Amino acid sequence: MSTPVDDPLSRERSHLSASRSALRAMREDVEALDITDVTANWVNAEVLAHQIEERIKALADLSGTPLFFGRLDYLHTPGAEQAEGADGERFYIGRRHVHDADGDPMVIDWRAPVSQPFYRATKKDPQDIALRRRFGYTGGDLTAYEDEHLSDPAEAAKTSRLLQQEIERPRVGPMRDIVATIQPEQDEIVRSGLSGSVCVQGGPGTGKTAVGLHRVAYLLYAHRERLARTGTLVIGPNRSFLHYIEQVLPALGELSVQQATVEDLVAHVEIKGTDDATAAVVKGDARMAQVLRRALYAHVTLPTEPVMVVRGSRRWRVAQYELEDIVRELLDRDIRYGAAREALPQRIAHAVLVQMERSGEAPDDRVQDAVARNSAVKAAVKTVWPAVDPAKLVLRLLSDPDFLAEHAAGILDEEEQKAILWARPARSVKSAQWAAADAVLVDEATDLIQRTHSLGHVVLDEAQDLSPMQYRAVGRRCTTGSATVLGDLAQGTTPWATRGWQEALTHLGKQDAVVEELTAGFRVPTDVITYASRLLPHIAPGLTPVGSIRENPGHFEVRSAPATTDVVEACRELLRNEGSTGLIAADARIPELARALAEAGIPYLGPGEETTQETRLTLVPASLAKGLEYDYVVLDEPRAVVDGEPDERTGLRRLYVALTRAVSGLIVTHAAPLPPQLA
Repeated sequence: MSTPVDDPLSRERSHLSASRSALRAMREDVEALDITDVTANWVNAEVLAHQIEERIKALADLSGTPLFFGRLDYLHTPGAEQAEGADGERFYIGRRHVHDADGDPMVIDWRAPVSQPFYRATKKDPQDIALRRRFGYTGGDLTAYEDEHLSDPAEAAKTSRLLQQEIERPRVGPMRDIVATIQPEQDEIVRSGLSGSVCVQGGPGTGKTAVGLHRVAYLLYAHRERLARTGTLVIGPNRSFLHYIEQVLPALGELSVQQATVEDLVAHVEIKGTDDATAAVVKGDARMAQVLRRALYAHVTLPTEPVMVVRGSRRWRVAQYELEDIVRELLDRDIRYGAAREALPQRIAHAVLVQMERSGEAPDDRVQDAVARNSAVKAAVKTVWPAVDPAKLVLRLLSDPDFLAEHAAGILDEEEQKAILWARPARSVKSAQWAAADAVLVDEATDLIQRTHSLGHVVLDEAQDLSPMQYRAVGRRCTTGSATVLGDLAQGTTPWATRGWQEALTHLGKQDAVVEELTAGFRVPTDVITYASRLLPHIAPGLTPVGSIRENPGHFEVRSAPATTDVVEACRELLRNEGSTGLIAADARIPELARALAEAGIPYLGPGEETTQETRLTLVPASLAKGLEYDYVVLDEPRAVVDGEPDERTGLRRLYVALTRAVSGLIVTHAAPLPPQLA
């Protein structure tokens, strides 16, 4: 039986087909642009060619990704005077704007103001929406639709079946965007302004990472020109995490956002060594910034003799007291060490020019520059305000106990100083066994000497694991911009983990940031999050537990597994389901499990590697599980996960992370007794 031509689903499919054709035409128009005669020089031509190339990429029609996912039928035309009895406009909501040959919109960008009611409108507040339609897809094919008549009081409010299906849809490969499922409380954060910073406290499955990425996409839409000049950056905890999220923004047509780890930002020295927890905590303490400042400015000495500048037959003398006034004035201004050093010869030269003018000469700027380059002036600057290499400064602090004691007096006690001193002093910057915390100190010293470039917006994910000094390093990258800070205090697994967001935001330099809390869980099943939340009183007292809004409680089972083969069998069982599976275990257990999987003939990947239909199992060390999600998870030996950390609280937090990586089902396997906190 043929489908009627006026069938709503057929009409929507026709609109989808026409929209794809229009997007293809938009792309072809850009590809056909001839810039031969429109650029003044080769530099302009290169810039324009790059912009065109980026535009072509942004207009790609991604296979399997719906071009639009919703429709809004307004009662009245937004922003226009409406004649009585006239209908409002209809808008299809999608990932990017698409228009036809006449310039009329066929798909509206989800970030446009007219799209906002798709996420915010309710039966109580319909926002002039007569009908909200959601679309269901199989691959790239439109296969279903679902209507909500928001302005019809006779229609009862109901849970969207398609929305639930999209939230619970199995996942293979990297993280997807959530643009079709953004909830009202998430949308408020996504659309918050560029001028203010936002901190999002969100438990597992609340979508905080996705909210942060979608906020970047929204800000680029609303402030594209400004952010194109100043830049945007997403900072994640590790490379595996960045690889997992890297396709979200390109899927929304945003290709210009940089991604990095904190280690990437502070890569001034090569990391060759490691610190014990005590040393790392002290080095990560914000007090180290005071120690570094003292050590740096100790290089400045007040002049003890005048400067004599010889020009031709004339000699010009700048008295010692006058030089001292110049140096003190630069110190009082509290400008960067390097900027003050560059200003000093010009100040001395200016003092000489004043004398020249008094004697009847008329020197200009060229004369001042020449005096500033005079050998006597350069020698005085070298003595009074010497150049300092930031890495060498940190090297000396960590190698020379007397130098450290002098500049840490009253800031660090003797035990703390002893903890950060290297047992074997390094001979040079290159031969030093730098640890990760040392690189952050070098970055701080670098900024004390020369200002760090600031971006327009920075997103910092998994922020709870940063030390105060790492927060300062990130804050330097957005001193003139804003930040989106994402994290969960209950998932802090470093010895220096954040104790409270206000303290963290102070170190970041964003004390006025608004702190938002997401407590509705969209990704973690009810039974799983309820079980994991037993740990909260022990790891984050007072934190609101996540409440799952999933209708499907998910599969959850705690299973005795005396042998490694039992763990492998649990993996085999879950792989019969559609989607991805993660086997998470204590780091020390990974080699044994890898051998067992190989012997069983089950292929597996490492964290960050992209799953495929053929290989859907990932073997994940517990230390790398943070931020990752899988449809199904086998968690091996919870007791071993806890015991793998230096203290019980950190171990329980690591276990909390591991327990909450599952989207559809979790099997906990154990031979050893479970931690009593899970009883």
